Amino acid sequence: MPATPIAAIVVGGSAGALDALAIVLPALPADFAIPVAIALHVSPRDPSHLAAVLGARCALPVREADDKEPIERGVYVAAPDYHLLVEASRRFSLSVDDQVHFSRPSIDVLFESAAEAFGPQLVAVLLSGANDDGARGLACVRRAGGTTVVQSPATAIVATMPESALALGCVEHMLAPAAIGPFLAALHIADSPRGRA
Repeated sequence: MPATPIAAIVVGGSAGALDALAIVLPALPADFAIPVAIALHVSPRDPSHLAAVLGARCALPVREADDKEPIERGVYVAAPDYHLLVEASRRFSLSVDDQVHFSRPSIDVLFESAAEAFGPQLVAVLLSGANDDGARGLACVRRAGGTTVVQSPATAIVATMPESALALGCVEHMLAPAAIGPFLAALHIADSPRGRA
């Protein structure tokens, strides 16, 4: 468990990540107080139903993040065709800057900006996916003192994302989706007054 109380969790993924999230998010209790921001590669041309799909499986409120919105408890998802960033004031920012790794939203963009804002109070989770988006961002989180987690490649539908992060040597925890949810839920318990006693 991280030594520093956790202020935010960021999650990224692409192909196969939705399957993993369907296992991870139900493990988070309704009183989970740590905000979770998710960047998944989704089609920029079609309306996104991601918040509704995840919300049906999650005890927490799930919604698309809005520009300049304060980061509070709940689960936030990046809107299609927008980069999702975290500002130093710990508010969200949306950007239409160029694609990164052929993607907008980019996982690297979310992870890197969140690392700057939260430092050692951040946990970053990289799930299944088909390119190396997220690996550089995960390394940035680690350099900032944050906690890094990847889905074990053996459990990923497409293992390229977690394998790319592992190749950079920036991964502290390699877990199956069934273990990622309890790992995150335990952060909430550790941060509670009873957990700190």
